[in-house]
Amino acid sequence: MTRGSETSPERRILIARMVGAFGISGEMKCQSFSNPPAQLLKYQPLIMVHEGRETLISQFSGRMTAKGPVLRFPDIQDRDAAQALNGAELWITRSQLPKPKPGEYYWIDLEGMRVRNREGADFGTVSHLFETPANPVLVAVAERERLIPFLLDRFVDSVDFEQGLITVDWDADF
Repeated sequence: MTRGSETSPERRILIARMVGAFGISGEMKCQSFSNPPAQLLKYQPLIMVHEGRETLISQFSGRMTAKGPVLRFPDIQDRDAAQALNGAELWITRSQLPKPKPGEYYWIDLEGMRVRNREGADFGTVSHLFETPANPVLVAVAERERLIPFLLDRFVDSVDFEQGLITVDWDADF
């Protein structure tokens, strides 16, 4: 998952980006940020942000292809109209996400939490997380930025939402 936007009372999550027309009938290729990518097709409504304008897409259809999700919006009927939306962002609200399974976390929920190591050294707050081929990485920011592999039971000891605290096994000098 990705970082949220603070433009509304409820946090928003960037879930996909339009990357061009698909065929000639108005379908659009998407880069999905959901995991798995097909999960994008289950979220309705979507908030489309394009060229500074927001549009609520309350109904759409979609399908998976070998190259990822393809969407069709009711008012987009040809290739030119679909191509005009290239670069548009698709957002959902946090409340649209299903409840995470035990031991799983949405990255957006970790943002802003305090990070401390086992010895009590304060590493600041979670700025964001990002994916690498090996594992997700938590970015904690205080007087400096720390990149900590987000691996439960290896480097991440606990995530305590009540205290807003993530405890890590990470040397303060790293």
